[in-house]
Amino acid sequence: MANYKTVNPATGETVREFDTLDDAGVEAALANTHRGYLTWRNSAPQQRAAVLSKTAELYTERADELARMISLEMGKPVREAKGEVQLSAAIYQWYADHGPALLEEERLDVPGAEESVVYRRPIGALIGVMPWNFPYYQVARFAAPNLMLGNTIILKHASNCPQSALLMEEILRQAGLPDDAYVNIFATNEQIADMIADPRVQGVSLTGSERAGTSVAETAGRNLKKVVLELGGSDVFIVLDSDDMDATVKSATKARLSNAGQACNAAKRFIVTEDFYDDFTRKLATSFESVSAGDPLDETTVLGPLSSQSAADTLIEQIDDAVSKGATLLTGGKKIDGPGAYVQPTLLADVTPDMRAYSEELFGPAGVVYKVKSASEAVELANSSVYGLSGSVWSSDLDSARSVAADLDVGMAFVNEHGTTLPGLPFGGVKRSGVGRELGPWGMDEFVNKKLLRVSKK
Repeated sequence: MANYKTVNPATGETVREFDTLDDAGVEAALANTHRGYLTWRNSAPQQRAAVLSKTAELYTERADELARMISLEMGKPVREAKGEVQLSAAIYQWYADHGPALLEEERLDVPGAEESVVYRRPIGALIGVMPWNFPYYQVARFAAPNLMLGNTIILKHASNCPQSALLMEEILRQAGLPDDAYVNIFATNEQIADMIADPRVQGVSLTGSERAGTSVAETAGRNLKKVVLELGGSDVFIVLDSDDMDATVKSATKARLSNAGQACNAAKRFIVTEDFYDDFTRKLATSFESVSAGDPLDETTVLGPLSSQSAADTLIEQIDDAVSKGATLLTGGKKIDGPGAYVQPTLLADVTPDMRAYSEELFGPAGVVYKVKSASEAVELANSSVYGLSGSVWSSDLDSARSVAADLDVGMAFVNEHGTTLPGLPFGGVKRSGVGRELGPWGMDEFVNKKLLRVSKK
């Protein structure tokens, strides 16, 4: 059954199809990665680091090929796609550079014995369930630290990114990773549930929707398996004041419209103090209107299509629901005429709790602007969301901005920047945005056995 398809979201054309695994394929993936773990865990950290460093080198060498593939499969403008490839390469290189040191033994200053030592050891085969919006980056931040640890990986990518998934597997093999240390599979959700329950699998990491995360966490919980979940977000962009509103609006536009707004940590709610609200809102609407859509494979395109027609339909339904209940449509709000899953950059105001746009994640080029009287009211509104991934605060008064950012119920808070992702910074959220952390040393502390060895004289 061909559940995995490359469908160009800019045209709607089906380019290539792939069959899902049969029962024998499921068993082979489980057996191979378990067998691979028994060998890979005993490899020297420097050997693992060398594979990751070579992977980074190959990502750089094949950047154009990699970028064009995700532009074709999920519609990311190719110039943004090249940035994703560069970030992915940087993640693999970061773990190559820092991984061996992070695996060194930790001696504890605890009395009563000759020595107390903590060793970081791998735990086994892991399943990664990855999304389509950042096909390479999401995999890199899961695969790199865990391959460095000595774990092995079964990777289930999104059904609309099959060729991107195969490219990543090919590059890891080309870099010298053993065939059974990383296995790409085209599997159904039901097959993944069965694999999570298998005793040869020790954990699962999922980046995706809240619904998918709930399902995976339920299955993992029943089988006492460790999970890391990076789910939805409704991130705030709080403007306390501005001494350069044009620059603030430029940052807000990028924070909302990059990747056609399809990022968990994109700015989705703009919360602005009343003295600056009118100026910000007027300029942001004008900025949105200046962004034109185009072919994602064109180097000059800024706004690409959404990943699918169904994604575009869902976003339009959320916008229409808000407008029908009294929200003000400041700009956009419609599909763009012609083939492809294109939606106009959209800005809403006067959104109230009875509207879907108030509580649901808007996964596309649409944002909501709110007026508040004070910083404390901004924090209260920001924290009213069930999500808690990240948020940013913008002000020329760093002390005030820092105080507001510290009060946000999020996993990542920024002042005068939004959604910064670097290999050495932790990534993850709280509340319904998920559990666990990725990247930096924190990415090596999730699927690990922190083994204590304490030695005493008789």
